[in-house]
Amino acid sequence: MKLTAQDAEMLEGAHGAGTALAMEVLVAIGRAFDAEQMCDITRAHVALSNQDADIWFAERLVAGGAVCKVPPTVNPGFCLEFFRHVPGLTSEDMSTMERTEAAYRALGAQLTYSCTPYLQGNVPYFGEVTAYSESSATPYMNSVYGARTNRESAQSALCAAVTGRVPVYGLLLEENRKGQVHVHVEPTLSDEFEYHLLGYAVPRITGIQTAFIPVFTGISAMTPEAHMNLGAELNTGGNVPMYHVVGLTPEAPTLEAAFHGDPPGDGFVVTAKDLDEQREMLSAAAGPIEFALLGCPHLSLDQLRAIAARIGGRHFKAEFWVQTSFRDKELAERMGVAQVIEQAGGHLVPDTCIDQVAWKHLFGKKGVTDSLKGAYYAKRRDMDFVLRSVGDCVEAAVKGEA
Repeated sequence: MKLTAQDAEMLEGAHGAGTALAMEVLVAIGRAFDAEQMCDITRAHVALSNQDADIWFAERLVAGGAVCKVPPTVNPGFCLEFFRHVPGLTSEDMSTMERTEAAYRALGAQLTYSCTPYLQGNVPYFGEVTAYSESSATPYMNSVYGARTNRESAQSALCAAVTGRVPVYGLLLEENRKGQVHVHVEPTLSDEFEYHLLGYAVPRITGIQTAFIPVFTGISAMTPEAHMNLGAELNTGGNVPMYHVVGLTPEAPTLEAAFHGDPPGDGFVVTAKDLDEQREMLSAAAGPIEFALLGCPHLSLDQLRAIAARIGGRHFKAEFWVQTSFRDKELAERMGVAQVIEQAGGHLVPDTCIDQVAWKHLFGKKGVTDSLKGAYYAKRRDMDFVLRSVGDCVEAAVKGEA
């Protein structure tokens, strides 16, 4: 792989041991994928995990004097301020998150702690070269905006942020962005929850578990939240760094354009029965619930407003928790939306992921969620979920039964 003089300087340690380590990782990735050269990035997002290996790597970069050339946004861990007042966390749990925050602050990251940076604060233009990790963020960047990123890990995205460079391979190349599998969606999807089901179902229906680019037809309109849910679940049920929706996403004005002029082939059809079966396969049995936990990915301001409107002055029988970005929580408070949810007994939680020890007080309990991804992650936390739409989750929490 051809390196520029500055690339070589970073690799050889002229910019410090931390930057050298970051460049060493990127060069190794580039060689593994037969990249011919590297290029600059303008944006990055790091899916930090506040787990041992992630902290070890971030702290090693800090010890080597690394500072991000391209300050990345970062995924949520858990909100220290909020969970200091929630029972269950140990001093070790708190220390782990404190170390994570200290390391990423020292690296110069933007401490956004949200898994939906593409909705606000880190929005690219068409064709912009970026380095994004996070299962809903990578397909959103490639598919919805037409920006370019490979399916980075937390570590490779952080290395890209430190050096400002990435190896040129994969989805950074035009020829690799063409659709590979035609998927026709037969039912009319009227709720964002159905895009959770669609995303999780497609890898099962196609039988493809390796990385692939589906091309969807039969969809006439999508909200940002629908795209968010679709991308998140395509990467929970499978491995999809990019998708096209004919007539909606920028690189697929037509079916022919999505496939770069190649014939689309016979493809696959997704039916309403397929979506119903997907929910039945993954959902716990209906019945009494102890809590609702929403926001995987983080719920948007529009979704928070819809929840407040749905409550209608009622009160929750079951615990009601909503994860969102700190920006959307602040806006919800300014608009009176947060107060409606809190007066009903609910909680708006910023900076937090469902796959965290912060939810210890819910471990072993049965809840309701709209997120298949969240239910999948929470299995290892011994939480069991009934799967419902956001609106139905509100109703379930009010009644104490799903």
